[in-house]
Amino acid sequence: MKSTQNNISVLEKVGYSLGDLAANLIFQTLMTFLAFFYTDVYKIPPSEASFIIFTGGMIGAFFNPVMGVIADRTKTRWGKFRPWILFTSVPFGIVAILAFSTPDFDLTGKVTYALITYILLVVIYSANNLPYASLSGVMTGNMSERNSISSYRFVAVMVAQFVVQVLLLPLVLILGEGDKVEGFKQTIWLFAIIGIIFFIITFLTTRERVLPQAEGVSSVKQDLKDLVKNKPWRAVLLITIFVFITLSLKGGMYVYYFNDFVDNASLSTFLNDVGFNTFIDGLNNALINMGFVGFTWPDDPATSGFSLFNAGGIIMMMIGIGFSKTLADRFGKRDVFGASLFLSAVCLFLFYFFDNDAIALIFITQLVHGFFYGISTPLLWAMIADVADYSELINFRRATAIIFSAMIFGLKAGLSIGGALVAGLLAWYGYNEQEVLQDALTITGIKLSVSIFPAVTFFISVACLLFYKINKTRELEIQDELANRRSPSPIKRL
Repeated sequence: MKSTQNNISVLEKVGYSLGDLAANLIFQTLMTFLAFFYTDVYKIPPSEASFIIFTGGMIGAFFNPVMGVIADRTKTRWGKFRPWILFTSVPFGIVAILAFSTPDFDLTGKVTYALITYILLVVIYSANNLPYASLSGVMTGNMSERNSISSYRFVAVMVAQFVVQVLLLPLVLILGEGDKVEGFKQTIWLFAIIGIIFFIITFLTTRERVLPQAEGVSSVKQDLKDLVKNKPWRAVLLITIFVFITLSLKGGMYVYYFNDFVDNASLSTFLNDVGFNTFIDGLNNALINMGFVGFTWPDDPATSGFSLFNAGGIIMMMIGIGFSKTLADRFGKRDVFGASLFLSAVCLFLFYFFDNDAIALIFITQLVHGFFYGISTPLLWAMIADVADYSELINFRRATAIIFSAMIFGLKAGLSIGGALVAGLLAWYGYNEQEVLQDALTITGIKLSVSIFPAVTFFISVACLLFYKINKTRELEIQDELANRRSPSPIKRL
């Protein structure tokens, strides 16, 4: 096994991180707005939307092991993983545009079109993002540098999340001049173009340094056998599924939470008191004076509140990410991940007890939740790279991509289950997008879906760490043992 322990340059870390920014412009849109797009924009009933999200997503999820096998056996002059990032960049953008288009079909045609385009999108996402995620495991064999790469990467994720969760809905209303159908189309076109450019930059600026020797190549059957026996891999798979169920469920339900639960009058007063309305008025006036008459911020409190709520949480997540590497280097990834995820789950649990006019409490709790969750965010991806090292240690073979397929499978399975739960729970609790005011049962369902339900799935993720035995001490042992194994044997003198 050839490798290097050299530090990775800032330029390469930034270049690598742009790939996740590109992918997350689409991924965060799926996680936050897919159910809303289907129900309120494309006018697909919630029950059918739930079927599309679950079925399409799970089909895409099961493509991940196949993609892992293919990526691990890719051999080019650019490496195993980098070519996939390059060659999937344009197809990714095109399919994303198709998935958020709204051709005028009857209900059966809409469901069929949405299902096909969603399957295509999650499959092309796997072909792009699984090699991308695997790349971090072969850029360096140094555990601390991997923590650093993950931190850079997730700052970029937070930027994408900020753009989507804070600015997408206003952009939809602005670019579509109030027409959500046209607005989504224009916004996704913008995201697709930016994404293609960033994927190409990632390809050009990164290098693969941890390279398998010829004798380390194994059969597909052996890789799968090793995978199933790998206890840390199984633990991370379950953790990932439940984490992304949580993110998809609460993320997808927040837009309904602000539209249908939060009291508009109290929210408007809060936005005025904290200076948000004054800031937006100044921004609108500046845009108008520059001639951008059609680009003024929407004036409804729900859109502004939703954007500010997400902005505050994301800013605090970015602050939390800043603490992640230091804490992980000192206490180990597993323990820091578990503690921070547990505290963020407690914050989610508290949302159930807030009245619709307790605006300050809602926002403060979101800030605290964002901080604790931010600490955990880079660590899950760094942990899966450690699992790949653990597999190499015990099996004397490296199969990075198929190990990372657990993460992407869990991510997509969680996204599918969580997204389907958003639409399914809306149907179960009687949501009707034609109604201005939802009934009490629907409101209860929305409230549960941003509090108790996601808190439970986060707590389950924490419990799964009991089966993940790679603590701080074991991390260092794996790093040192692999470093010794990869070092060339000294030449004996006669």
